[in-house]
Amino acid sequence: MLSKRTIAITSGIGEGQTKLSAFDAALWDAGIANFNLIKLSSVIPPSTLVQVKHLKNNGKDGFGDKLFVVLAEKREGEKGREAWAGIGWIQTKDSRGLFVEHEGSQQAEVIRLIKGSLTDMVKYRREEYGEIHYQIVGVPCQDKPVCAVVAAVYQFEGWDFLTS
Repeated sequence: MLSKRTIAITSGIGEGQTKLSAFDAALWDAGIANFNLIKLSSVIPPSTLVQVKHLKNNGKDGFGDKLFVVLAEKREGEKGREAWAGIGWIQTKDSRGLFVEHEGSQQAEVIRLIKGSLTDMVKYRREEYGEIHYQIVGVPCQDKPVCAVVAAVYQFEGWDFLTS
């Protein structure tokens, strides 16, 4: 799916009869459905390329495997409201860095939160960071619940099951 030192940023939107099924549809749209998501915090290892890339999952590869992600999600069920999710990142020259994940009801709100968090987070770190990057996605709620997701996908791995 991904090379050893690449973190893919993928996003998706979905609609469903419930907020949960809208979330599942958004994961499918982002190419990361059928995995067991394991949420990570916010640290990007050195020598890592962060690449915006829409992932494609045929629904069979990795079914039930662990997928390590930083995840932003916003579910909305009220007609006329919007769901926005975003991930921002900032890196040093050697590519170590930080992710932040935010969600809200407006695009500008999510961008403001991402920039504010990353600006605060680098103040007390010694490294010199470059510019702020972000990926955001949104969807209006019209008739059914909706969900917006953005994920920074680190890696996937299978399970070592206990044997009797």
